[in-house]
Amino acid sequence: MPRVCEITGKRTRFGNRVTRRGKAKREGGVGKKTTGISRRTYRPNLQRIRIVMPDGGIRRLRVATSVIKKGVVKVPFKGQMITLRIEKALRGRNKRRLEGLGLTKPEA
Repeated sequence: MPRVCEITGKRTRFGNRVTRRGKAKREGGVGKKTTGISRRTYRPNLQRIRIVMPDGGIRRLRVATSVIKKGVVKVPFKGQMITLRIEKALRGRNKRRLEGLGLTKPEA
């Protein structure tokens, strides 16, 4: 499975790691010298989320955290793009806490 966000298309990028030695001129030194340049990867922070579709079905997506932060996703549904809110799943400790506050109904 490729490391790609299904919404934004963010994927692994490549760049350089630059190693330097010496003291900066502004700090009274003779300047920084580059001692090595090596390749590195920049990976997107991908998480698996569950989206509840309008027909009640559940769809799992692998999305970047920037998408989760925005709180909405656009997904294709019956031939058109629809916007759905991302809601935190009520599981485990979070579910019990909200039931204790009376914000959700306990399951039978």
